[in-house]
Amino acid sequence: MKHSIAELITRDPEKFAHHDRVFKNNPVVMQGMGLAPLVVLATTGKNALMLAVAVALLLTPSRMLACLVSRLFPLRDEQPAPEELEKKLLPRALVYSGSAAVVYLAAYPILNAVFGTDLLMLGIYLPMLVVEPLLTYRFGRVQESMRKAISKGLRITVGYALILFIVGCLREWLALGSVFGIQLNRSVLPMASMPAGGFIVLGVVCAVWRALARKHKEYLKTEARGTLAAHPRKEVQDQ
Repeated sequence: MKHSIAELITRDPEKFAHHDRVFKNNPVVMQGMGLAPLVVLATTGKNALMLAVAVALLLTPSRMLACLVSRLFPLRDEQPAPEELEKKLLPRALVYSGSAAVVYLAAYPILNAVFGTDLLMLGIYLPMLVVEPLLTYRFGRVQESMRKAISKGLRITVGYALILFIVGCLREWLALGSVFGIQLNRSVLPMASMPAGGFIVLGVVCAVWRALARKHKEYLKTEARGTLAAHPRKEVQDQ
């Protein structure tokens, strides 16, 4: 482990974990974002694939566009004054949702060309991604840079796609005994294809995920302390 990383983990382990939007700070598992598409639509591997592609086409581009336009109404502080909030929150909310809508208009023909009529299985939840907190939650936060918008957008996309595939394939296997249409065995839990079953499966996945993330954080802290203790002189030189 590099000394710079070990120092960051030792000094502020939560800040280090915060930047990992794939595993340690997955937006679904840790913040509960994007639950409706997961519970209602991610019933098969194919549905999960369509949702993942849709999010990939929408999230980062809409975040980039909103980053540019929202500079007209920037928030400079994490806790702005009430007067500033009153003036800027509504315009910023419209900018973020409007940016997602514009990107959706461009992304839908691509999705339609790739998936055809299968896209109809996503129903109204596909256009509802425009107002999904995954895409719009930044409107009330401090103004971010374009580099951060791209970096964070890509990491959130990967983290959300990963949980989509896990939940979608697991529900298909439990409900139908198949994965991506390939039959493996008989149905184990038919209700897994229903929203109620989706909540159960997602709850179990999140519980296991959180436990593994906690163990990994503890392991990283132990490794960081060991690195700094084993090479104290090198640490001083690096500083």
